[in-house]
Amino acid sequence: MAVDRLRSGAVEPDARGAGGPKASDPRAASGAERGDRARVRVRAVGSDGAGVGDLADGRVIFVHRTSPGDEVEVEITRSAARWARGEVTEVVRAGPRRTAPACPHYAVCGGCTLQHLSYSDQLAWKARFVSDALERIGGIEAGTESVVPSPAVRHYRSRMTFTLLRLPGERVVAGLHHRAVRGRLVDVGEGCVLPEPAVREAWRQLRAAWGAGARRLPAGRRLRLTLRRVDGGIILVVEGGRGPGRPDLLLGEVRGLQAVWSADGRGALRLLGGRAEVRERRGGEAIVTNPTDFLQVNRAAADLLERRVLEAVAPGPGLRVLDAYCGVGSYGRQIARAGGSAAGIELDARTAETAARDAPLGFRVLAGSVEERLADALPADVAILNPPRAGLGRRVAEVLGAEGPPRLVYVSCDPATLARDAAWLGPFYALTEVEAFDLFPQTARVETLAVLRRRAAQDTEA
Repeated sequence: MAVDRLRSGAVEPDARGAGGPKASDPRAASGAERGDRARVRVRAVGSDGAGVGDLADGRVIFVHRTSPGDEVEVEITRSAARWARGEVTEVVRAGPRRTAPACPHYAVCGGCTLQHLSYSDQLAWKARFVSDALERIGGIEAGTESVVPSPAVRHYRSRMTFTLLRLPGERVVAGLHHRAVRGRLVDVGEGCVLPEPAVREAWRQLRAAWGAGARRLPAGRRLRLTLRRVDGGIILVVEGGRGPGRPDLLLGEVRGLQAVWSADGRGALRLLGGRAEVRERRGGEAIVTNPTDFLQVNRAAADLLERRVLEAVAPGPGLRVLDAYCGVGSYGRQIARAGGSAAGIELDARTAETAARDAPLGFRVLAGSVEERLADALPADVAILNPPRAGLGRRVAEVLGAEGPPRLVYVSCDPATLARDAAWLGPFYALTEVEAFDLFPQTARVETLAVLRRRAAQDTEA
């Protein structure tokens, strides 16, 4: 599908569409103010998952946990010149597409945003998020009419991070952050619909095994606890604690727990107990990884995305590939095994070392930022770009525009930064394919695969 219809100039998002407010404005318009009540009919879903409606004074209002067609009474919680935010006090009339959430914590927990929508509606709105961002931010009339669904819509996460807070009297609250009250935690036990069954069971057993006041965990008022399924079982990473606690008891009582690690504020890792080696099976091989290396948490959906990325790259003998933001190097390793060569770039030195470990011939890893190492990885025939939510940034787009390969395969976790980067690359590259993937069901997040092809010299000059 040809989608290269770039308007002149980028269009900044505003509160008129469903994409959400760009920034707060201290000058509140006349009309409903914070603390006031209003009746709102919801007409759309914003890119953060909030329902979108209109106030009587003409401003847009964003209200979480609402569905198109809902008529709701809301209390204004934030008021700006062109938009407001509100909280539902009563659902006067439910819209035809509203569904009952499966999680008992959904009303207050911030882990999910779209459980009150059917899964088909979630996919439809995510497709619109991508199309709206490309049009409003990038000025590109392109997008996708559908999203590749996740094979599992619940219990799909192989990694979950919970926060634990110790309170007086050996009380403990452990769970996820409250969706509306800053600093408050929602105690989450077995009801969460996000973790894989093995992770969910490990969390249940860990809560039972950590003892009064969670004394078997490292000391400290606030801890971050990450449970991650790896080859062979589960590992636990504790951030923010002091001392080892009693990892021996945890390893003995939490079935499947293979290791307990601690991580300090600088990211330094220490094995507290259990086996030291961590392996994850990705890209057809078991890769030795670090306990905190980033890997997609929805394995089945990530496999679909990875397969499509490799189809767009078309690996083969002699193909030269730039694998920017390469992480543990799954793409680069597969390209090398197919007879091509790949230069991976990874900012985190420890992850870069992981990527290079036992790498096949033809795959090399450059440690450092993409801005610093991009020139060292060129020339190439195709580039895989898989940046964090911040996107590429202007400098990377400029270097690619001047020296980049004929094809760019861009994997984005944020439609807004993809749209901005596509606009920056627009004078040099035409956006020719867009496909969205749902790696995070029940949330407003969406992954997008975009293929860009270098324009002919006369088009670039024009």
